[in-house]
Amino acid sequence: MFSAGIMTISDKGSRGEREDKSGSAIREMLVQQGHSVIRYEILPDERVVISTELKHWVEDGDVDVIFTTGGTGLSERDVTPEATLSVVEKVVPGLAEAMRIKSLEKTPMAMLSRAVAGVRGKCLIINLPGSPRAVRECLEVVLPAVQHAVEIIKGEVTEHTEG
Repeated sequence: MFSAGIMTISDKGSRGEREDKSGSAIREMLVQQGHSVIRYEILPDERVVISTELKHWVEDGDVDVIFTTGGTGLSERDVTPEATLSVVEKVVPGLAEAMRIKSLEKTPMAMLSRAVAGVRGKCLIINLPGSPRAVRECLEVVLPAVQHAVEIIKGEVTEHTEG
């Protein structure tokens, strides 16, 4: 099992004007599968704030995976992918591609998502959409691969067997 951080990106949420249902959905799904959520924060849609906090969480070394939610759309304030790309050392495009493919089964608007995923240090960072329903759909797709990704990143798995 891995340790996770949840970072909700929302101007209204960071001001206490909106309940964070997406962050709660992530927590619920992770805990149901036996993972631990040890960090949680709501940040405004500010690129420097997001990237700085991502770096701090990775450098602290207590989370294996950071899930962000929100800020992946096309509005001017949506800067989560840019903030994430500014801190990751390796991009993991398959995770975001899989989420978009699955989401396209539900809505053609999924192709507008700019979510990304990548690795910084020993931490996997995955951008999720902002709605609770979309968060659940996307986590269902990527969670089966996340544990294995964490093991590879941490150097615990070095060989792959066909199965």
